[in-house]
Amino acid sequence: MLFNSHEFIFLFLPFTLFGFYFSGKRFGPEIAMLWLVFASLFFYAWWNPVYVWLIISSMLFNYGVGLALNICRFPKLLLAFGISANLFLLGYYKYANFFVNSINTLADTSFNLEHIFLPLAISFFTFQQIAYLVDTWQKKADEHNFLHYALFVSFFPQLIAGPIVHHGEMMRQFARKETFHWNNRNIELGLAIFSLGLFKKVVLADGIALYATPVFQAAGDGDMISVMDAWLGALSYSFQLYFDFSAYSDMAIGLGLLFGIQLPVNFMSPYKAVNIVDFWRRWHITLSRFLRDYLYIPLGGNKKGNARRYINLMITMLLGGLWHGAGWTFVFWGGLHGFYLVVNHAWHYLRRRLGSEPDQSGFLGQWAARIITFLAVVIGWVYFRAEDFSSANLILSSMFGFGQAEFLQSGLFSGTKIQQGWTFIAVLWFISWFLPSSLQWTGYIGEPKPSKPRWLPESLSSRLVFQTNGFWGLVSAGLLMYAIINMIHISEFLYFQF
Repeated sequence: MLFNSHEFIFLFLPFTLFGFYFSGKRFGPEIAMLWLVFASLFFYAWWNPVYVWLIISSMLFNYGVGLALNICRFPKLLLAFGISANLFLLGYYKYANFFVNSINTLADTSFNLEHIFLPLAISFFTFQQIAYLVDTWQKKADEHNFLHYALFVSFFPQLIAGPIVHHGEMMRQFARKETFHWNNRNIELGLAIFSLGLFKKVVLADGIALYATPVFQAAGDGDMISVMDAWLGALSYSFQLYFDFSAYSDMAIGLGLLFGIQLPVNFMSPYKAVNIVDFWRRWHITLSRFLRDYLYIPLGGNKKGNARRYINLMITMLLGGLWHGAGWTFVFWGGLHGFYLVVNHAWHYLRRRLGSEPDQSGFLGQWAARIITFLAVVIGWVYFRAEDFSSANLILSSMFGFGQAEFLQSGLFSGTKIQQGWTFIAVLWFISWFLPSSLQWTGYIGEPKPSKPRWLPESLSSRLVFQTNGFWGLVSAGLLMYAIINMIHISEFLYFQF
């Protein structure tokens, strides 16, 4: 079931909300949590009922390991076993076909393995439970109630594509009695953020996808692509992925608020980043946190000299790329970002040695850094989206004028379509670079009234700040209705495939 589907918006969500608050008021928090667990499992089963056993088995196993970690004489050994079992499960479903095909290609063998379908959200609920086991071993988490643990893993707003939450972040909130009481402020703010996310997905992300897909399909077929088409495709996909993931992140937070839960921020205007380190502090924030806390730091982090730091960064990002998808293009994308991070840290180190602080660049320096960072990210997205290296290299060679096709003449779009595409990109670029994020604008994070852009007059800025009142309620309802009207061809969120 998709957040951007009619059955979710008009049936599942209202029914689940009513049951949650009714049972919480009538029967107490435990029954309300039980209702939410069953609703979340039904939400997961809508995709494929067969795989419900997988997430339930995973929950039972990790809950049992978590209990045993508190009484085991060799907790570190048990922790290693628990993590290995989780990684084996993830590896089998996500990477078995990839590894067999890679061996066949490299060794010219013909091993045959039936195609294994990737269960929905396995990457997310596996990483979340690995974090739980490590937190339990470190005495940061302790759960003795299976119902509570099942809710921690299966809570449907964050189940499919994150954020990856820690046990304490969520269950501390479910322990409060007021969570189960209707709160007008949470409901109004949650609906507003959800509506913004739905609008981003249906209108912005799915709209710009119409200009990205034909370019990457043509590259996959080996067709020549003009410079204009190549840039249009690469930028369109960059903004499609940006607004698609931003939409899901907003909708997850909005849904969490409807149930009285504040989920961690997972997306914070990453195209405003002035370097690649800054980008990863803004893009998929909880995944970056997981990779830092449970991979980069255990490898040694930056505590063993610059050379070891750079090796640790490369290992972390290569595995981060592999987490995104079972393909060598994803591994290369992760390695490319690892290389970016190494260059970024080396540059900062050099500037400090020369007596210049990296954060003290002037206005022009900041803008140059943002443009360079954005272009580096766009190049990476080409490999992230392309089916193989040959199609990615074809698009990149065309982007930088090394192809054999025409420079400006489009072979994929009409003249009107080209104009519409570049206008759309200009609008999305303006939104992503100059406007506050939806979470800043609504006051979910930061100050209740986020800082206004420098170019916006104070009198107008104060009127444009979101408030939970009738006017902005009507605006949110308008965005919601417009998005619903345009929900003709329902598309999955891009991060569902990871």
